[in-house]
Amino acid sequence: MSTPGHSMGYLMHWAGRLLRRLADQRLKPFGLSSAHLPVVTALMQQAEMSQKELTVEAGIEQPTMAEMLSRMERDGIVSRRPDPADKRSTLISLTPAVRQNASRIKEVIQSINKDSLGTLPKAQREPFRLQLIQMISSLEAMQGAEDAKPPGRARRPSPG
Repeated sequence: MSTPGHSMGYLMHWAGRLLRRLADQRLKPFGLSSAHLPVVTALMQQAEMSQKELTVEAGIEQPTMAEMLSRMERDGIVSRRPDPADKRSTLISLTPAVRQNASRIKEVIQSINKDSLGTLPKAQREPFRLQLIQMISSLEAMQGAEDAKPPGRARRPSPG
């Protein structure tokens, strides 16, 4: 692929697409895809969460989250149980099969991140990540709308 002359937006979109494709390939043996990562990583950090908490943590809108969780439950990735503190709410957790593979899934995620920067000199990797964070912050500020900001730490990149 020739990249000279392509806009920043095009290049970022193409890189994101290739990164998702790589993640999908590597996560497939676990029955996961890149779309599942915001939910899976949030539930790896906190064993159980309400759908509302997951929506905030993963930065996914409520209707999309509801559909995603239904598919993930059908596929044996998550399970639900009534919230004893709030009868109107359910608690979502990873199934034992997924939780059992949590350390291997984390290793795959780390390998995806490492390999995606493989040709970039090591000294440039962290500055590149920090530049992406700055770019995201700048774009969020320009949009000014609260819904332009993915809430929660799962989607919000951190400087460290």
